[in-house]
Amino acid sequence: MQTRSRLFDDLARVANGALSAAAGVRAEIEQLVHQQFERFLADRDLVTREEFEAVEAMAAKARGEQAALEARIAELEAKLGETKKPAPKRKAAAGDRRRTTAASRRTPTRKTKSDDTPPKDE
Repeated sequence: MQTRSRLFDDLARVANGALSAAAGVRAEIEQLVHQQFERFLADRDLVTREEFEAVEAMAAKARGEQAALEARIAELEAKLGETKKPAPKRKAAAGDRRRTTAASRRTPTRKTKSDDTPPKDE
């Protein structure tokens, strides 16, 4: 019986060695696949989750600041509207006149009776 027991012990050791070798191969394969996947993502210029969350937080902060600034602008415009009265229009001085173009000085042309008649069919 001892020979049988030795045979089973040897088979158990061989099987255990094969399983540990398979586990080592599995770990190496996982590591290689992980490296290939990271290289693929790096080639595609994709961002990491941490970078995305950081930019998302910055955008949320900017939106909040924008809303606060819009409220402040509205408040300041309301104050400005209450205190400021429209200034009276002043007459332009002789040197302030704008130059007029020849096109703006032209008078519109009148249509003659011959211009209003539709063309005759021949």
